[in-house]
Amino acid sequence: MKVILALIFAAASGYFLGSINSSIIVVKLMKNRDIRDMGSHNAGLTNTLRCAGKTCALITLLGDVLKGIIAVALSRGVCYLLGAGLSPGNDTHYIGYIAGLFAIIGHVFPVYYGFKGGKGVLVGVSTFIIVDTKVFFALLAIFIVVLALSKYVSLASIIGTAYCPLATLLMSWWVGGNGFGRSFLYMVLSLPMCALVIWMHRSNIERLRDGTERKFRFGQTEMTKEE
Repeated sequence: MKVILALIFAAASGYFLGSINSSIIVVKLMKNRDIRDMGSHNAGLTNTLRCAGKTCALITLLGDVLKGIIAVALSRGVCYLLGAGLSPGNDTHYIGYIAGLFAIIGHVFPVYYGFKGGKGVLVGVSTFIIVDTKVFFALLAIFIVVLALSKYVSLASIIGTAYCPLATLLMSWWVGGNGFGRSFLYMVLSLPMCALVIWMHRSNIERLRDGTERKFRFGQTEMTKEE
């Protein structure tokens, strides 16, 4: 029963926190526009930087990172207080993946904005700051390297996300010294998170295949109208 309560809390808190879209709020307050009507129409960090500028993008970055961190931290705290961790030692690590998954779902399908949100990359990777810091830095390094080489944010996001399950397994089992069974469980829990993020990039994958995906240029800002 305690585990069920912990799972319900993690799912609910993750979803409702994830549904708070920083990009939509920031661009509306600072530019009096809807980011979903601008540029690529995606309520995410890259489109915010391109269409609303660096200040809006920075605040969006901080907001989306914080909601992922808070969702996981709250869920793990409640799980620990309920005594709903995995034995031995009341391990509450697993609940972070549940909170992270539902934070991504909330970001992608936000209840506050007609279920039309962003693609979930930033909030997804931010959850690993609490879930497993080693995985976070591994994914960040992959993202930076791929972005530097290709200049495609979408490609860097997809490759980093695809590597996440393997990084989760290796960082827990090989680096963290946890048992293979538990590490494998963490890897399995990370799979739906990664699958959702990659699925949300299906239009980017088509443009990458067709050679029409836009490359990222830092400092390039466009106060565009609808495209």
